[in-house]
Amino acid sequence: LVLTYNEGQCSPVDSLWRRYSEFELLRNYLLVTYPHIVVPPLPEKRADFVWHKLSADNMDPDFVERRRIGLENFLLRVASHPVLCQDKIFYSFLTQEGGWKEMVNETGFQLKADSRLKALNATFRVKNPDKRFTELKHYSDELQSVISHLLRVRARVADRLYGVYKVHGNYGRVFSEWSAIEKEMGDGLQSAGHHMDVYAASIDDILEEEEHYADQLKEYLFYAEALRAVCRKHELMQYDLEMAAQDLTSKKQQCEELATGTVRTFSLKGMTSKLFGQETPEQREAKIKVLEEQIQEGEEQLKSKNLEGRDFVRSAWADIERFKEQKNHDLKEALISYAVMQISMCKKGIQVWTNAKECFGKM
Repeated sequence: LVLTYNEGQCSPVDSLWRRYSEFELLRNYLLVTYPHIVVPPLPEKRADFVWHKLSADNMDPDFVERRRIGLENFLLRVASHPVLCQDKIFYSFLTQEGGWKEMVNETGFQLKADSRLKALNATFRVKNPDKRFTELKHYSDELQSVISHLLRVRARVADRLYGVYKVHGNYGRVFSEWSAIEKEMGDGLQSAGHHMDVYAASIDDILEEEEHYADQLKEYLFYAEALRAVCRKHELMQYDLEMAAQDLTSKKQQCEELATGTVRTFSLKGMTSKLFGQETPEQREAKIKVLEEQIQEGEEQLKSKNLEGRDFVRSAWADIERFKEQKNHDLKEALISYAVMQISMCKKGIQVWTNAKECFGKM
C-alpha cells in the first residue's frame, strides 16, 4: 500500500510504501498496548469464501486492489478511534519512511504479549468469570458462524448466477445464426441476440461489485476475533487476581499455623517437623516475620490488581459499546446496499427482455 498526502498537509514525505507484514506489526502492537480496545482487523491476506470462477490467487490484480481498499479502511478505522488515533507509533507509521520498525520494536511490546497457552489455561481455570464477558465471547462465536454461513451462501448463489447469465450468451449466438437465414425477421433476431450478449457479459462486473459487499461482511467476520481478544485478556486478569488472592490466603494460613503451632491441613513441612523435631522459637519468629512482609506485599498487589481489573472492565465495556454502535450502522448499510444492487440487477434483466420483446415485435 502507498500512503499519499495532499499538498499542504504537514508531512515529511509525499508518499510511503508499506508491506502487509508492516500492517500486521502495527496491529500486533496495538493489540498488546491497548488490550481493552476492540482493535480493527486487517483484510484477509489470501482470498477466502470465493465463488469458483473468481481467482483465489493472492497476487490477482482484482484481489490486490480489494485488499488495498481493506488496508486503507483499517487505517481509517484506527484514525477515527478516539484512543488509537493518538498513538505515536501509529503516527510514525503514517509519516516516517525509515526506522519505523525499529521504533515499534523498541517499545518492547512483544515481551508484554500474553502467550496462547497462558490464555487457554486462564479460560479453563478461572473460577469467577464475568458474565458479561462470557456472553460477549459466545456472541462473537455466533457472529462469526452466522457471517461465515452468509458468505458461503453468497458464494454458492454467485456460482449459479454466473452460470445463468453466461447461458444467455447461447441465446445471442442462436439468434445471430438464425438471423442469417431470415430476411424479414433477420434484423429483429440480430438485435435481440445483441441484447442477450450484453446481458451475458454484464455478470462479470456485477459479481466484482458484489465482492466489495462481501469484503464488508468479512471485516466483521474478523472483528469477531478482536472481540474474543478483549474477552481473553479479561479472563487472564481475572485468573491472575484469583491466583493472587489464593496465594495471599495460603500465606495467612501459614502465618497463623506458625503463630499458634497448629497445622490445619496435611503438608510436607508439618510431616518433617514431626519426624525431625520442632523448629526453635527464633526460627519460627524469623519465618513469621518473612510471611508478614509477604502478606503485606500480597495485600498491596491484590488491591492493585483489583483496581486494574475494574479500570479494564470500565474501559473495555465503553469501547465495546462504541463498537456495537459502529457494527449495527455498518452492517445495516452494507445489507441495504447489497439489496439495492440485487434490485438493480433484476431491473436490468427485465430491461433486457423488454428490449428483446420490442425487437421481436418489429419483425
